[in-house]
Amino acid sequence: MKQVKLHNFSIGGPAGFVLIAGPCVIENEAEAMEIAVYLKQLTSKLEIPFIFKASYDKANRTSINAYRGPGAQEGLAILKKIKEKTGVPVLSDVHRFEEIEAAADILDVMQIPAFLCRQTDFVVEVAKKARVINIKKGQFLAPWDVSNVLDKIKSAGNENILITERGASFGYNNLVFDVRALPIMRAMGYPVIFDATHSVQLPGGAGTSSDGQRDMVPYLARAAVAAGVDGIFMEVHPDPEKALCDGANSLYLNSLEGLLTTLKQIDEMIKAKS
Repeated sequence: MKQVKLHNFSIGGPAGFVLIAGPCVIENEAEAMEIAVYLKQLTSKLEIPFIFKASYDKANRTSINAYRGPGAQEGLAILKKIKEKTGVPVLSDVHRFEEIEAAADILDVMQIPAFLCRQTDFVVEVAKKARVINIKKGQFLAPWDVSNVLDKIKSAGNENILITERGASFGYNNLVFDVRALPIMRAMGYPVIFDATHSVQLPGGAGTSSDGQRDMVPYLARAAVAAGVDGIFMEVHPDPEKALCDGANSLYLNSLEGLLTTLKQIDEMIKAKS
């Protein structure tokens, strides 16, 4: 398996799982920094590699009135400050061609949103600029269809690829996580991440916003790590009930330590056996 090297750690193969975590969207600089510092301290204590994630613009919300974030210019500036203060790599999703150049200057990992994972020209252009590219598997794709997305990325000469599973559409306003997707995609030779919080999302389930089942996150995360996944993606917030985006499926910050401790124990046992 291809190992992706980032800062002082590797993702994939026998390496322990990486945590990709942060708020759904940047609500303000102070809160984003507070979350990043907390996560850095926690993952350092638990010896878990960490990538901070936060969106600067959520361009795929249910409602025209939904909070989208501070935008590319201000949001990328905030992510740069977080990166400089904490020393951790940063990830955000890119939605528009016009953002790619500026985002590539700051982001350690550029993420293709699930809804854009089949947009060939966009995927190739991001792959040309990204140091590491994280492709969110669309809810409409079968696991084996991801090989076509990988071919597009590799055509741009980029082999630093992460694949993220975030559930599959199951009827209306619902997603289901098929754990078989993880080994199927991992067999393609690149690290696979499991998005534990978006997989419990109920897209559009609250009418003008998405709903979610936060209480199911630990169960799915434990299953994914037991399946040998290379990373866990989670959206977290100090007070999800007041979050401006995806609060229903975001985890409370203060609930993370116990869950991460359990996930690390499972990961170490599974990878020691393999």
